[in-house]
Amino acid sequence: MTPTIVIAPGDGIGKEVIPIALKAIETLHPDWTYIPVELGYECYQKTGSSLSDEVFQIMRESDAILFGAVTTPPTKEYQSVLLRIRKELDLYANLRPIQAPNVDILIVRENTEGLYSGIEWIEKDRACTVRVVSETGTRRIIRYALELTKKRNGHLTIGTKANVLASDAYFYEIAVDEISKYPHPIPYTMKYIDLLVLDVIANQARYDVIVTTNIFGDILSDAAAYLCGGLGMLPSANIGVYHAFFEPVHGSAPDIAGTNTANPVGAIRSAALLLQHLGDSDGAASLETAIQNTWAAGIKTKDLFGTASTTEFSDVFLSQLRRLI
Repeated sequence: MTPTIVIAPGDGIGKEVIPIALKAIETLHPDWTYIPVELGYECYQKTGSSLSDEVFQIMRESDAILFGAVTTPPTKEYQSVLLRIRKELDLYANLRPIQAPNVDILIVRENTEGLYSGIEWIEKDRACTVRVVSETGTRRIIRYALELTKKRNGHLTIGTKANVLASDAYFYEIAVDEISKYPHPIPYTMKYIDLLVLDVIANQARYDVIVTTNIFGDILSDAAAYLCGGLGMLPSANIGVYHAFFEPVHGSAPDIAGTNTANPVGAIRSAALLLQHLGDSDGAASLETAIQNTWAAGIKTKDLFGTASTTEFSDVFLSQLRRLI
């Protein structure tokens, strides 16, 4: 059976960059099944639901999901689309590769617990959010990071704030225990997250695989985007036992939505991660080669100090991709 891919552009620039990523996958795999769905804040404004049960069931039954971005307003009435998808599909591992010349770092972020666990409430004079770090959640993300480190024949860094937070001390204690049980010796170090963010920027060659808790992984990967040209460049994968979800890191960027200036590279690289997940490593490599060839031709978007619009970049990129197949 051919794979079924759900295409969910969402809000803002997601609607501008995901169609390009979709065309790239379709160029390589015209026989796959692609199902477009509507979700996000704009969908909520039209229908009263940010993610309908019907759309969610389509996602649940798919082989992979290519997702753009959603706007999440700071109101308690609005249900976060991403939190629901991550929790209900149990997408526990968030992978954020940081790649550029002389930079190859893989950030592994626990994706269902921590401060993004969704357990929060508002009282008369305060708002409360519960930070959840469980043994089960910690062990499985550490095992996942160990497997990736072994494949890369690399070094594992554990990012925590164990000197301040009891939940992080617990995370580190379980991590060390899990490492001790792993059948292959994996070199590792622990660094406090504030120092780690700084050191990744200053001394990126020291790092290979980094594993950390939910909010720290979010902040660390956004900061590390500096190493490869900004958030528009970064892809991510959200992986569970039975489901997989791929999205650019940049968010909906409402300030530039509709201006035809968004950088589609993060979305294209997310599509490459999707291809890798489904076993097409050669196709994933072709997407990256086409990106590099487009840049070599002098076609860059404004965030990379170029002059190309989103559509201009897309046209050249797709032309480069077709030359490779």
